[in-house]
Amino acid sequence: MLIGIDVGGTHTDGVCIRDGRVEAMAKVPTDHDNLLATISEVLRLILRDCKGAEIRTLNLSTTLSTNSIVTGRTEKVGMFVIPGPGINPQSYALGTQYHVLSGCVDHRGAVSAKARPEYMKPMAARCREEGIRVYGVVGKFCTRNPEQEMAIAEALAPQADFVTQGHRVSESLNFGRRVSTVYYNAAVWRTFNTFADALEQSLKDLNIQADINIVKADGGTMPLKLAREIPVQSIFSGPAASVMGILSTAPQTEDALILDIGGTTTDMAVLLDGIPLLERDGISIGEHPTLVRALKVESIGIGGDSFISSRGGQLSVGPDRHGPCMAAGGPAPALMDAMNVLGHAAFGDRERSAKGIKEVAMAQGLSARECAEQAVHMAMSVLKRKVDAFLSAVNSRPVYTIQEILEDRTVKPKRILVIGGPAEAMVPLLEETFGLPVIAPRHAEVANAIGACLTRPTQSLVLTVDTSRGSFTVPGLGIHKPIKRTYTLDEAVHDATTMLRAELDRQGIPAEEGDIQVIQADAFNMVEGHYTIGRNIRVRCQMRPGVITTLEP
Repeated sequence: MLIGIDVGGTHTDGVCIRDGRVEAMAKVPTDHDNLLATISEVLRLILRDCKGAEIRTLNLSTTLSTNSIVTGRTEKVGMFVIPGPGINPQSYALGTQYHVLSGCVDHRGAVSAKARPEYMKPMAARCREEGIRVYGVVGKFCTRNPEQEMAIAEALAPQADFVTQGHRVSESLNFGRRVSTVYYNAAVWRTFNTFADALEQSLKDLNIQADINIVKADGGTMPLKLAREIPVQSIFSGPAASVMGILSTAPQTEDALILDIGGTTTDMAVLLDGIPLLERDGISIGEHPTLVRALKVESIGIGGDSFISSRGGQLSVGPDRHGPCMAAGGPAPALMDAMNVLGHAAFGDRERSAKGIKEVAMAQGLSARECAEQAVHMAMSVLKRKVDAFLSAVNSRPVYTIQEILEDRTVKPKRILVIGGPAEAMVPLLEETFGLPVIAPRHAEVANAIGACLTRPTQSLVLTVDTSRGSFTVPGLGIHKPIKRTYTLDEAVHDATTMLRAELDRQGIPAEEGDIQVIQADAFNMVEGHYTIGRNIRVRCQMRPGVITTLEP
């Protein structure tokens, strides 16, 4: 048995799946002040129909790291950066303790100036005075040679509970993005690990002995042990679970638009020939771009609980949410109440819906039905406008899917796939608005949890070699060693795929034949004077993204 749990902004959903069939479902309100209690309640409901001893894996998408950052409930971080020439490191400053060190590693990984740990003692002392216990260390071109980062991290270890090192958070180059990624990883480390401790204890108390995985922003999962080290990878995991939920419940072979309509927001995503799109460089947290790989998803402030009001004589819908809709016992009328009034939905207490819409209608000088019609039309118009802008932005640049880059491909959705609590009721409205067929798959109301449950682990690895220097580096695994000057690209591809398979085995992630794909394999001659002095080799491979199975029809 497999369990998937999706912690959403309004509700937390859970499913138990065996052999492609949903055995149990649960939906409870999300308590953002006590996510563990919310998850425990979902598990207790699921265990009414499923035996805890038979559960093999639990996959969780959680808003914890995202909420910590958005609400400012993050820990102070001591940042130590080794920038090298050509950039102004202060442009990327984050936090009150941001320290620039000397030292330099060039683009080939050669140390041209040493970063001396003894020079950082006054800076480290200031961090101690502020009570800082988590740190980030970032060096330019650290993925080519991480030795300076490792030396600074070792010097900080006596006063640190945790040190995030830049070469461990991503294999991609980009100094500014790496600074932000390292900072946020350290900032949420303690919050995430405290939650992880409690989660493991909760499963133990419920007699569930299962492997725990966390959904990542790129639509894959990572073992909890790895998530403890790189919790920043769990931000925006909810929208990723939406996309994987569609792949699990309604797989496609053509272009399609995905709408996940929740209580507060609607998440938009697209499939190109049935394959999800990927953010090319990484997602941004506020104004700070990061190296966190993520599926391309955008949110709209319209959902089933979007507040309907009369402001200055004008009707408005969303983006505010004043609790659940009135039909669900909430204090104020919302979009779902208007849909009840029009007969598009038959949710909860429809008399309360009618009462709430009538109060707004009176302020507008309209009948309840006219008010509801205007509110629903307004919500659909916002959705249409935002979707059109989203698709226009997607098609304004090269398209990147989770498997390849497609330079000259335009996304043209042939249908809309809608999931979330209001999905079924929204189908006819969306068909009328967009002029496309709209499908709400079976179990649409818990599709996110299904996506979390069935998504497969993803892991990538980058290997770089400079034969002129005899250097071999795999930053994600912390490997930096000498190599023979006759080393070839074929050897690099073999070593990269072998090491990735070994790392997957170490993490307990099964990989079948063909699951590991090479997505980059390049070798360039390096010339000095009139002579070739060596080759620069770069290989990137990954566990093929996707779902482990789809639901039975």
